[in-house]
Amino acid sequence: MNPKKTTKLGNALHKAKEEAVKEVAAQDEQPQKYPLPPSRQGTRTIAGHFDPVVAIQLKRMAAEKETTVQALLTEALNLLFEKHGEKPIA
Repeated sequence: MNPKKTTKLGNALHKAKEEAVKEVAAQDEQPQKYPLPPSRQGTRTIAGHFDPVVAIQLKRMAAEKETTVQALLTEALNLLFEKHGEKPIA
């Protein structure tokens, strides 16, 4: 069986992932400027810029389904992960 080939891009991505893990660990060790609520401890913000109608539609969907935008985004991320062969961990 052939060993898995590595590429410059693959090596760069692996190195970037290792550095990101180290950065997160270092940030977790630093004292917070203000106390985080328990629901936010151990989490990270993921954000993007979209047309305002996207935000309106997302909020409307959450209200209609009697859920939160957070829950809808969790569902969307898990579907994206599964589509690309990743474990749904959101």
